[in-house]
Amino acid sequence: MQNLIPCRFHIEVEAVLKSEGLRATKQRLDIWDELCSTDSHRDIESILSDLKKKKINVSRATLYRTIDVFVKHNLLKKITLNSGKFLYEHNKKTITPNHDHIVCEDCGEIFEFFDNKISSIEEKIADDLCVVKSMYTEAINHGPGVTMLQTGSQFPGRPSIGSWLSYGLGTANEDLPSFVVMVTKNKGGQPLVSRLWGSGFLPSKFQGVRLRSGKDPVLYLNNPQGISRESRRKMLDKLHELHRAQVDANSDPVIENRISEYELAFRMQSSVPDVTDISNEPKHVLDLYGKGVNSPGSFAANCLQARRLAERGVRFIQLYHPGWDQHGGLMGGIKGQCAETDQASAGLITDLKQRGMLDDTLVVWGGEFGRTCYSQGKLNGNNFGRDHHPRCFSLWMAGGGTKGGVSYGSTDELGYNIESNPVHVHDFHATMLHLLGIDHERLVFRYQGRRFRLTDVHGKIISDLLA
Repeated sequence: MQNLIPCRFHIEVEAVLKSEGLRATKQRLDIWDELCSTDSHRDIESILSDLKKKKINVSRATLYRTIDVFVKHNLLKKITLNSGKFLYEHNKKTITPNHDHIVCEDCGEIFEFFDNKISSIEEKIADDLCVVKSMYTEAINHGPGVTMLQTGSQFPGRPSIGSWLSYGLGTANEDLPSFVVMVTKNKGGQPLVSRLWGSGFLPSKFQGVRLRSGKDPVLYLNNPQGISRESRRKMLDKLHELHRAQVDANSDPVIENRISEYELAFRMQSSVPDVTDISNEPKHVLDLYGKGVNSPGSFAANCLQARRLAERGVRFIQLYHPGWDQHGGLMGGIKGQCAETDQASAGLITDLKQRGMLDDTLVVWGGEFGRTCYSQGKLNGNNFGRDHHPRCFSLWMAGGGTKGGVSYGSTDELGYNIESNPVHVHDFHATMLHLLGIDHERLVFRYQGRRFRLTDVHGKIISDLLA
């Protein structure tokens, strides 16, 4: 495991190790966690023994060197007995081992500690994550920012990522759309519009289909009252004849798309009820996603639906969870957001992994830009906010050929500017397409005399993110 994920440990400990020329390796952070796990005094032999009980293999030399650094920087107390033996104790006055929260300037909207408990993402799937801490964009507001992340352009009208992938990869299930979108129900914040999953100038059959909660997961899919399935089939057959006659007389790709969409909708009358019925999911699987999994439209329920869709060959599944725009009330707002998404996100990765699906399923978690490292508005106790910040932000990926357990890129000590390994949105798109087996420079569509692509004329693959 290379460069540990930031919120897996305390910022102070990383800085201390770095100041002594040591990398914050998993071994050294495991030593720190063990030293923080008890209030009792222990000698080297006891610490080694306790580490071995937890199946953590650390050499005596590494343990001595790491402890010496912690003592030097007053993170540990060193007690000398009359016998000449040394005991060590965690120095609580210097650093608290479990903060209630750490709002990391790079990825505070992803990882969070609450009530002195480790988050599910951190505890269960940290070693599967590839965290990019040096993302950046030009967009400063939500509309252009989300549009940029979804389509590669700040201006509306381009195809979304899912549409490009549907166009490039085709479908693996003739009974379901290749691109499905779900939005967490009853969430406020910035509005989400359907063009974010639209096909732009690509044929309409490549646009995303929104799956909703409630009795009609796909609008206008079910037959009206009094119309049987047999009657609908006869109507579609006659409509197909009319469309085919028109195509034979004057070939029109729009009509071809319409025929295929009608036929897919008919097949979805059977496939959608099947994919949305979770009654056969065992309890231990439901428990992975958290208490909201039985509430249709919740983030937890959508994560489970995402896995079920992926199992059935849907190429691209996108979950939107609004509500991260905390210009004020940050402390309460971000706690609520993380509580809604933490366990379900970890549960999805865990579930994919235990089914052998994570290796060929790419999971991406992130937003359109970051938040400022300074307060927005007047500081009033815990009532403050953070403004938009496109200069640097974080996202994480898992599976699909990414390198797990790594952190890529860094910002300055304030989290204001990128310090190393910048990754533009175009670079992220190029890397994402590469992971999915597509050359971003060759996935093109000719429109109005120009060859368009998701990455426009930009983008480079970040090879350090690849397994």
